[in-house]
Amino acid sequence: MIFSAFLIIIGFALLILGADWLVNGASNIAKRFHIPEIIIGLTIVSIGTSMPELFVSTTSSLDGFSDMAIGNVIGSNMCNLLLILGISTIIKPVKFQKETMIFEIPMCLTFTIIFMIICNTGRTINRVEASILMILFILFITYTIIMGKKQSSIDKENESENETQKGSLLKDIILIIIGIIGLKIGGDLAVNNAVEIAKFFNVSEKIISLTILAVGTSLPELVTSVTAAIKGNSDIAIGNIIGSNIFNMLLIIGVASFIKPIIYNVSYNMDLSILILAAIVLSLFPIIPPKNEMSRANGIIYFIMYICYMGILFVV
Repeated sequence: MIFSAFLIIIGFALLILGADWLVNGASNIAKRFHIPEIIIGLTIVSIGTSMPELFVSTTSSLDGFSDMAIGNVIGSNMCNLLLILGISTIIKPVKFQKETMIFEIPMCLTFTIIFMIICNTGRTINRVEASILMILFILFITYTIIMGKKQSSIDKENESENETQKGSLLKDIILIIIGIIGLKIGGDLAVNNAVEIAKFFNVSEKIISLTILAVGTSLPELVTSVTAAIKGNSDIAIGNIIGSNIFNMLLIIGVASFIKPIIYNVSYNMDLSILILAAIVLSLFPIIPPKNEMSRANGIIYFIMYICYMGILFVV
């Protein structure tokens, strides 16, 4: 027990260092190639910080623990939206870009609804449905690339040579790789040992997946988004959350259920409904005062929603 707690602390340390390296490397590359930070957040950062979810869900599916595979993704997405984005916004309000309000947030909501529908068709996510999820992910990545190229051309026209990012490209790539490795190892150490402690207290598989496992695999997103918020990279903070949620639902469950069809437990419908509600609330934040911004008050609302959700899990 004591050794497990020690390994969790080591995991947290690796998560903090890995997130810092990842944000720095990604930000530098975004500036060097005139790529908007929101695009970096939606792709490189979100995929890198979602590695623990990919590993856990795929392994759970292969081992026949469908509840853990699904619960990990739903719980992680809930943690990403309510807890992580909430904390990040409390630290520093997030400015919404036009594309985020019009496209990315509605896409996240739409994909969540589609995900819930697929989960409830036959109560098993088969290989055909897995293929649909992966195709949707490809479309999402295509969108980010198109938007990235569009914004890149605009930035190049408005930016002078003196503003060009200097430094070693190889160094930034190495920072990203080391950061992702640190996040992966740190996430594994934190999650595996947290699960061992949870099992010691005879906590159910569903509760483990929605709480300890979900929060554990979301630690990279937590540390990365909070670090980005503190450094003023709000685009990476919100882009990382939206990108990770879409990545979790479409690619992680898509890959896991394609390898081995996942049996869906209908008791997760309540959790998915709350997740959809959270996405709807997020879509409302940009249009209520202060407009085009997620304020600290909004962050507090999200944080309170997450606390209430945790309470529901242990009561229902």
